[in-house]
This record gives sequence, structure tokens and C-alpha cells, in this order.
Amino acid sequence: MTTLSNPCPCGSSHVYGSCCEPYCAGAAYPPTAEALMRSRYTAFSQGHIDYLIATHHPTQRTPDQRRNLAKTIETTTWLGLTVVSTQHGQQTDRTGVVEFIAYYQDINRLGQVHERSRFVKQKDRWFYVDGDQLPPVLPKRNDPCWCGSGKKYKACHGL
Repeated sequence: MTTLSNPCPCGSSHVYGSCCEPYCAGAAYPPTAEALMRSRYTAFSQGHIDYLIATHHPTQRTPDQRRNLAKTIETTTWLGLTVVSTQHGQQTDRTGVVEFIAYYQDINRLGQVHERSRFVKQKDRWFYVDGDQLPPVLPKRNDPCWCGSGKKYKACHGL
């Protein structure tokens, strides 16, 4: 688990205690669609299942959601997040779209979730509605590695 003074898993460069932790703990609501997306990534990485369910739009929740989330969290280590783009989703908007790439390692492999996620704001709270899965984006050999090590991709995870 991440301590309050560690860097936030969402990659914002803020410390966890002043970034996503207040949202995951239920002490505050994310003010934008991107902040909600980042906090949901953090919740996946830290195992905050209740938060993931609470921030998923009520019309999209499923009876087996808790079990499926628990299985994903148990078998997946989240390695990094890149926000590709944000459309709308600001404090005064009612809808937003955030495209992101989340890197992970599961039991068998390294992988990524590349998604264009839709968000809606109701009663001053943002909710994740759904998303479109997009093709993987592979870094070029001399690009910085997605894991944040500071090494080139070819010398780190470029296998």
C-alpha cells in the first residue's frame, strides 16, 4: 500500500495524501473527470473496491462487480498511467471523455489498458460510465520507459 507521503500512483507528481487518497477514502469528490479517472486508477492499484463501485455510474453496475474487481486486484500489479487526452470534464461540465493508457503486470504478462472513458456529472459528483477499448500503443525503442524508471524503453521493459 502507498503511504500518504509517497508519490501518488496516478502519476500526477503529487503526494498520495494530497492527491487521490482523500477521494479513495471518501473524504472528497474529484472535481474533474480526469481527477476521477486518476483516482480510479489509484483505487485499482491500492485495492479500494468500494470506491471503484461507488464511482461507477449506478446504471452500469453489475451483481458480480465486486467479485470481478477483487479478482482483478488480486492478480494485477498496476505499473503506470499516462493520460493521452481530456475532452470537457471540467468542473462546470456535465460530461467528459478521458483517453488513457494504464500499464500493468498480471500473472502471465505485461500489458496495457488503452481506453477512451466516458464520464458524467450528477449532483456535483463525477461517475465513470463506460469506455471504448483502443489498440495498444507501443513505445519506440528510444522513448522513455512507461514505468517511470527514467531509462529508455529498450533498456528497461523493451524486452
